[in-house]
Amino acid sequence: MINVIYIMWLRQIKRYWRSKSRIIGSIGQPILFLIALGFGLGPMFKKASGGNYINFLAPGVISQAILFMAVFSGIELIWDRQFGFLKATLVAPVSRLEIVLGRVIGGATIATFQGIIVLILTLLIGFRPQSITTIPLAIYLMFLIALLYSALGTAIASLMKDFHGFQLIMNFLVMPTFFLSGAIFPLNNAPKPIQVISYINPLTYGVDGLRQTLIGVSQFGLTTNISVLVIVGVILLSIGSYLFSKIEA
Repeated sequence: MINVIYIMWLRQIKRYWRSKSRIIGSIGQPILFLIALGFGLGPMFKKASGGNYINFLAPGVISQAILFMAVFSGIELIWDRQFGFLKATLVAPVSRLEIVLGRVIGGATIATFQGIIVLILTLLIGFRPQSITTIPLAIYLMFLIALLYSALGTAIASLMKDFHGFQLIMNFLVMPTFFLSGAIFPLNNAPKPIQVISYINPLTYGVDGLRQTLIGVSQFGLTTNISVLVIVGVILLSIGSYLFSKIEA
């Protein structure tokens, strides 16, 4: 079992490193958000709350980078389906659960690495975490976020055969997930409907967990944040495994 998971994981990693444009392109949007919003809205945020908006925004931007990379890792499943590699994988005498685990863990590893890159770039722009000792815990939270959304991307890709359809659904899902996670504005004073939607959004707990570990500010508490990410991640992984098992070779 471990060999199959490792092979699928390694294949995902190799694909990532071969695509230099993908690495550069995927960090462009988070940095744009950080610069445009951080410096553009920073003075207003400081007047309203007295805090540093770049410090507040950075955990959300890191989560955005992880979210996009993790979800769009599912598109490689459609790629493999169209070019025949998936058929060869499905007829092999291995468990489909092992294949899914390898794909999801590989996508999560790549997305976590992407989050670390963005974290480093935020330091260059002016973000300052409360303590360097909390960075390992922040990376653990990044991996939980990545695992959850990599499983979601795999589940959706298992139902689709078309690149364009996948991209439309992901754009429809990813942008609201990001904007309604508390990544760019505090949820405390948000309208009640926005708060309700945000509390249902799993990314909200990922952003809050990163914010707590990096700058010491939290709304839900670390235990709640980790518990939600783990539970939802297991549920989505189970759904993704089931849907993948229904794919015909």
